[in-house]
Amino acid sequence: MTIAIRQLQKHFVGEVSGLDLRQPLTPDEAREVEAAMDKYAVLVFHDQDINDEQQMAFALNFGQREDARGGTVTKEKDYRLQSGLNDVSNLGKDGKPLAKDSRAHLFNLGNCLWHSDSSFRPIPAKFSLLSARVVNPKGGNTEFADMRAAYDALDDETKAEIDDLVCEHSLMYSRGSLGFTEYTDDEKAMFKPVLQRLVRTHPVHRRKSLYLSSHAGKIVSMSVPEGRLLLRDLNEHATQAEFVHVHKWKLHDLVMWDNRQTMHRVRRYDQSQPRDMRRATVAGTEPTVQQQAAE
Repeated sequence: MTIAIRQLQKHFVGEVSGLDLRQPLTPDEAREVEAAMDKYAVLVFHDQDINDEQQMAFALNFGQREDARGGTVTKEKDYRLQSGLNDVSNLGKDGKPLAKDSRAHLFNLGNCLWHSDSSFRPIPAKFSLLSARVVNPKGGNTEFADMRAAYDALDDETKAEIDDLVCEHSLMYSRGSLGFTEYTDDEKAMFKPVLQRLVRTHPVHRRKSLYLSSHAGKIVSMSVPEGRLLLRDLNEHATQAEFVHVHKWKLHDLVMWDNRQTMHRVRRYDQSQPRDMRRATVAGTEPTVQQQAAE
């Protein structure tokens, strides 16, 4: 069966049929999927009842696995998953929903903010691949925003203003906006701000896109209030319905997105019910800007 792709939103998102992700991809299939990622930025695969090893094997067609350390306040001894996948569930090591007052739960609520995965790392993530193993009965949709179309829709004056701007990104910015402000010294060192360009150029098709995220809390050349106002304006622009696709999860869906071209967020859901979502993250290959000034 050949690969077929149906576009789901005016600007982006492709629904893929003709692949069984339990089976290894051929080199041609891997190239076809990556080319589709360049074009659509988000790909949806339905009915993929895969295990952790199969999910990771699929992800490794597109680059190296990103080291998950440094992206959570959960201690390694408390990790639920040992497979190298990122745990994007609401579950503790015992398999039960986290307590509402647990630090891990409160920290994870930051995923409900618009963001790009790992923009808080000096070399941010390339692709994310999220597999639905247990779907929450109420809420929990994931929304995606096409940052290429959002950039294209800016007026020329704004494009000129922002083209060379550099932002500071940190998990402390995103979580702090929700009132999560207490960190150990080790966590403060781990979440030290890094620099990212505000406008990125895709390495293949060369389209420009906004590189926004709730992790961005400062523009280097501006005062904090001035920079945050500009970032807020750009986020409001980029997340208009015109640029957004809503994915309503079904069991065994796998959704793959390009963090260089999109933002996303999960919507609120019933945290008393289990939601088991597992993400493979493909590492980026280079920083968006040199990091020395952030040291």
